Amino acid sequence: MTSSLLLSLTTFAYFGSAALYLGGVVFRLKSLLSLGSLVGLGTLIIQTAGLALRWRESYELGYGHAPLSNLYESLVFAAWAIMLLYLIMEYRTKQRTLGVFPAIFAFLAMAYASFSTSVDARIQPLLPALKSNWLIAHVITCFLGYAAFAIACGISIFYLLKKSSEAGPRPSAVMAMIPEARQLDELNYQLILFGFLWLSLGIITGSVWANSAWGTYWSWDPKETWSLITWLVYAAVLHARTIQGWRGKRVAWLSLLGFGCVLFTYFGVNFLLSGLHSYATK
Repeated sequence: MTSSLLLSLTTFAYFGSAALYLGGVVFRLKSLLSLGSLVGLGTLIIQTAGLALRWRESYELGYGHAPLSNLYESLVFAAWAIMLLYLIMEYRTKQRTLGVFPAIFAFLAMAYASFSTSVDARIQPLLPALKSNWLIAHVITCFLGYAAFAIACGISIFYLLKKSSEAGPRPSAVMAMIPEARQLDELNYQLILFGFLWLSLGIITGSVWANSAWGTYWSWDPKETWSLITWLVYAAVLHARTIQGWRGKRVAWLSLLGFGCVLFTYFGVNFLLSGLHSYATK
């Protein structure tokens, strides 16, 4: 049994979980939603085992580093973090219908990692700048923030669909199982706050790491710049809600804008802009 096999299985299993969640919402079947949760949990366990095995394999190859160092490994970890945070939220809220988008995002991350020709899945030695104990702290904190923002994005989409359905002459039956708009708005805020705190820690740990690797805490590298832009967007969301009292659609749209910045920080900077973080494409 190899990590590649386990992580390949994870890709298809997340697709199955997403299909079950979506089917449960569309056909209003709680049994499908429950099955989607079970498949998602089982897939998360398999993915955890795959990551642990890949870590061990790196030591067997003589590299000996956590599976967080390149684009493939970061995509796998992103999918893992999204499903972990979502399942914790689902356990606390008992709202399984919200699993549609987290499962879809996790599947898309794994599918891109597994099938894209631009992603190298081989275990590789660390670049000199990555040989630091700050690697794990920086990647984990950033991706916990990204995962929370991804889930908030899905909730924002559901919120906008729910409000659009309620405003129509005949509310959509598909939206019947989605939580009330007020609960969606509150969950959106909680996830954005959670993600903002972790992203803040990610930027701090990244700055300390940069100083040890390159002799400066901040160099206005494209990824650093876009991380700051993302941080400012979500800071604006929290400010608008807390100080200005914004609720509902405005916060939902800002959440979507923020996640767009996350995607550009992660993908756009790596593929369109060159800088100190360009190693992520290798």
